[in-house]
Amino acid sequence: MPTATWNDNVIATSDDIVTVENNAYFPADSIDSALIEDSATTSVCPWKGTARYKTIVVDGKRNVDAVWYYPDPKPAAKDIKDRYAFWKGVTVA
Repeated sequence: MPTATWNDNVIATSDDIVTVENNAYFPADSIDSALIEDSATTSVCPWKGTARYKTIVVDGKRNVDAVWYYPDPKPAAKDIKDRYAFWKGVTVA
């Protein structure tokens, strides 16, 4: 089952993954919400829309904006609505 880990901690695990541009998007209910916090950061993709970010916090260490999601994607990206993807050293395997 696909799992996202950082610093030996499981951030998300699910067999319900949507892959877009080589990124695995996990459903919201698969995320360990105790390990992430909101961020004010956003970015815009021309075809997906506005992404929002979250920061991973594990054992006092922070991985700022290592999680992103699209709460209101454009129609072409509707399959990733409220799904979470990872970068910045988060391993998805």
